[in-house]
Amino acid sequence: MASVHESLYFNPMMTNGVVHANVFGIKDWVTPYKISVLALLYEMTASKISLPERRRLNKLILPLQQGPDLTLGQFLRMVEECCPQTAYAVKLRLHEMADGELKDMEYFFSTLPTPFTAFDSEAYKTSVVGLFMRHMILAYNKLSFSQVYKLYKSLQHYYHSHYAKSTDGQMGLTVLIADDSDMDLTSTEDTVGDRMDKEDLDTPLHESELQGDNTESRGPLSQKQAEYFLARQAYLLKNDENKALKPAALQEELNNMLKFNPDFAEAHYLNYLNSMRVQDIFLSAHSLLHYFDRLILSGNEGKSNGDEGYGRSLRYAALNLASLHCRFGHYHQADLALQEAIRIAQESNDHVCLQHCLSWLYTLEQMKGSDSTVLTEDSVKMAAHFCLPYLASLGIQSLVQQGATQGKTAHKLMDALKDTDILHWKHSLSELIEISLTQTTSIWRMYGKSTMALQQAQLLLNMSSLEPVNFGVHQNNTEAFAVALCHLAELHAEQGLYSAASEIFHHLREQFPPHTQHAKLWMLCDLKIQFDKHMNERKYHLAEPLVKAISALNKTEGLYRKAQVLNALNRSTEAYNILQHLQVHCEKTRCTEIIIRVMLSTAELHWESSGFSTALPVLLQALALARQHHLQSLVSETVLHLAFTQLMLGVPEQALSVLHEAMEPVLAHGAVIDKGRAMLLAARCQMAVAGFGPNRQGQPDVQLAVLAVSSLNEAAAYFSRLNCKERLRDVHYLQAQLHRSLGQTLESNKSAMLFRLLDQELQSPAPLASMRL
Repeated sequence: MASVHESLYFNPMMTNGVVHANVFGIKDWVTPYKISVLALLYEMTASKISLPERRRLNKLILPLQQGPDLTLGQFLRMVEECCPQTAYAVKLRLHEMADGELKDMEYFFSTLPTPFTAFDSEAYKTSVVGLFMRHMILAYNKLSFSQVYKLYKSLQHYYHSHYAKSTDGQMGLTVLIADDSDMDLTSTEDTVGDRMDKEDLDTPLHESELQGDNTESRGPLSQKQAEYFLARQAYLLKNDENKALKPAALQEELNNMLKFNPDFAEAHYLNYLNSMRVQDIFLSAHSLLHYFDRLILSGNEGKSNGDEGYGRSLRYAALNLASLHCRFGHYHQADLALQEAIRIAQESNDHVCLQHCLSWLYTLEQMKGSDSTVLTEDSVKMAAHFCLPYLASLGIQSLVQQGATQGKTAHKLMDALKDTDILHWKHSLSELIEISLTQTTSIWRMYGKSTMALQQAQLLLNMSSLEPVNFGVHQNNTEAFAVALCHLAELHAEQGLYSAASEIFHHLREQFPPHTQHAKLWMLCDLKIQFDKHMNERKYHLAEPLVKAISALNKTEGLYRKAQVLNALNRSTEAYNILQHLQVHCEKTRCTEIIIRVMLSTAELHWESSGFSTALPVLLQALALARQHHLQSLVSETVLHLAFTQLMLGVPEQALSVLHEAMEPVLAHGAVIDKGRAMLLAARCQMAVAGFGPNRQGQPDVQLAVLAVSSLNEAAAYFSRLNCKERLRDVHYLQAQLHRSLGQTLESNKSAMLFRLLDQELQSPAPLASMRL
């Protein structure tokens, strides 16, 4: 198995929980807590328990044996959740020993089932329970009388402290642990007896305070306990961060661990992962450097033959440091660290490390905004040559992402992803499978195919992970899941299902708390949905404060939305200046979607000054760019703007013909607001063509008028779902006009009444219908 630093360098949050043996230097002790575990095992073998309860207890045994010592309250609470009857029996057993005499504890150890003869029980010698019992019986038999007496006093204090705390309200818990030399199983001499006269038997050797239900009270950990703790926390940080200890609590535990052994390399690495959770650049870099320093000094990497040892630790240390600086956006420092890693890897002829460096090199170029297609293609070829499927797949996925932004057709991108999926399933690369599904979802969203995007997001969320799931954890707190859930929330919000989107964000808030690394994804998504909702409802006073929050997470999105608010508030000059500045910036960063949206907003500014002819070149340029990049949703939106411009220029027949091109994709994949706008625009074009304009001549076309009535009814239904009252007011106004022209007095009066009610409720002058889409 590869060492920790080699297998984890690419993703700072990825870890396999491997810890090196014999690094902590602390021996196992016989503690009151372990006697409690023994009492639990005894009751499980001696009493009859139902099958579901036995299964729950069996799943609890290993964490109890390998984990750190718990308080009695924590221990009994965990057992009671699995089997209340057994928890009560264990409590009685501990009560008999703690409130009795020393001989009661002696009697308990003498009545334990013998692992060598218990063939029909869980205590068989080769079982987990049997090995634990053998270890404890051997440890107990090695104790001298003074050590047994001290253990008994510790057990009494352990038991009575729990009830004293519950009755007196004390939160402190003193844990009595025997001295290292007292419980050394390799020692056969009574070394404590000579010291018994010089020290008090009841003096505690370690004290720790119970800080709450979620914080485990721990003393000095044994080697196995430390390994189990680090493996468990590392696994939880990777797969379900919410079930790991809170950053402050984990930091305290690691500080306590490093206090007893400052050279424990794996503790420094977990400290690095924990610091990354709270975006602490100084502590994360400090811990990462300490990890590699301790790894070299520990002797596990003592060879310096080029393939492993000192040189390998140095080059992977530089590579990890480069990834750390990339994470925090320090591109110059990342480039220097990456060049150092490349130099050391070339000197050592380490092709694997060089491939990792090349992967980070093209990633760094992408972060800088440069074109890294050539570097990425070289990385894929070399990774395939050296049989590194993980890096090869990552490179292909990066090429797909670049191809999507460069305007490649969808079928080419999907074919590339299909080839990588075969590789992922062949090698069981579950993380890359999740990334591939999320990338497919994002591509369909970008191309405006909401139905396909919804299908891919649901496929990911309902997929079972290929990784072994330990500790009751499902791998659902990765970036891929966050992105998929954000897409799902946006798709629901686009259809006016804001309550469903709110439930999704509630789940995201629980799964990705604000301090976690992927929280910015859902926070930005949530703010954008709220902003769009307020803008659709014309509540600009609520949308304006959200601009600053959006800008804090994404400056480009913040500037675009600031221009939207300024345009809505009739501050056209300020909005125009921001849009021009934003367009120049996006052309440098190749952000095509924002460029097109900026052009559409610029055209709307021209509408405000009745410059419809001036808006045409801008819209045609935006349409060409959207078609070049196959952005169907933006193509449809641009066509709507073109049709509206042509309607205002007095060519409704041409506007209606152009509108038919966008109608099908808008109704199939568009948002509810776009459907409503499209139907309202279609009705206005139909009314104009039918001859219902202010300067109408001759008899109106009744057939087109009926179609216009149907279009207005559909538009009203769409706007009602979004509570767009101002747009509904426009619809009712047109309905009243149309029905009056057709001689339908009853329907005309009804629409006029609805218009009047909305006008009184809004208490704001209706904007000119000719000036907006």
